Amino acid sequence: MTEVDARGLSCPIPVTKTKQAMEKNPKGEIVVLVDSNVAKENVSRLAESKKYSVSVQTVNNEECKMILKPSN
Repeated sequence: MTEVDARGLSCPIPVTKTKQAMEKNPKGEIVVLVDSNVAKENVSRLAESKKYSVSVQTVNNEECKMILKPSN
């Protein structure tokens, strides 16, 4: 499992970091931590375009833990 901590970062950096993690570990699960709705939506769009399933868990009011799993 790879973890990307994108909290406090403005787009497109969360998307770029997530894409890099996907390229380094194409068959593994990726956990992405974000703290804005814009980052959550953009990372979700990227994941879906790359055929990853996305599940989102709200950590607190601002932060979300996104779990991206590749489709085989």
